[in-house]
Amino acid sequence: MDRRPRDPLMAAARSALVVRGGWEGHAPRECTDLFLPALADAGFAVTVREDLDAYADADLMARTDLVVQCWSEGRLTDAQCAGLVSAVEAGTGFAGWHGGVVATFYDSPAYLRMVGGLFLHHPEEHLEYRVRMQPEHREHPIVAGLPDVTVVTEQYWMLTDALSTVLASTTVAPGAAGQGEQPVVMPVAWTRRWGRGRVFFSAVGHRPDDLREPTVRALTTRGLLWAAR
Repeated sequence: MDRRPRDPLMAAARSALVVRGGWEGHAPRECTDLFLPALADAGFAVTVREDLDAYADADLMARTDLVVQCWSEGRLTDAQCAGLVSAVEAGTGFAGWHGGVVATFYDSPAYLRMVGGLFLHHPEEHLEYRVRMQPEHREHPIVAGLPDVTVVTEQYWMLTDALSTVLASTTVAPGAAGQGEQPVVMPVAWTRRWGRGRVFFSAVGHRPDDLREPTVRALTTRGLLWAAR
């Protein structure tokens, strides 16, 4: 038997599953295409699926190290939801952005608990707002060295919970969305653990151009890679 140390360059590639579709207003194909080269460069064998039945394929999910999801306004069957959530609990990473993660699958509570957020509202117009990297997490590998950034896009109001580690936030101005006279701090990017799996989410990404902004693109790419098993 050959007991020589195994060359890490010869190790089997990790597997990424990109699941995209749903509402075309979030340009799921064009947006996810932006990140396929980075996944390939990081050594992932990438499978792209444009159907949710991928989540019910037990063999596929068992060998998947990272799910990148961009699917807005969808519904999961019980089997699809169970397949995705159980895979993440077993160690598969899950990552994505904007409505492709938090504006979908509203009637699947197990999914919503896993991702840690639910989209509620954004003003009709695109707003200019500042995304601030949280000072207490500036050494986190997803945001280390990244500056605060000003974006012009949808500003998401979401329901979230305290389980997540918030890496970036924004402030919703007084009077916006009818919340009264006090500003509201809203998370923009977070991570969380779900079972043995890692979850990454960023609220920025309504349009491909939002994701092309250099700081947003770096944050998103790092988040995808961080989440992977």
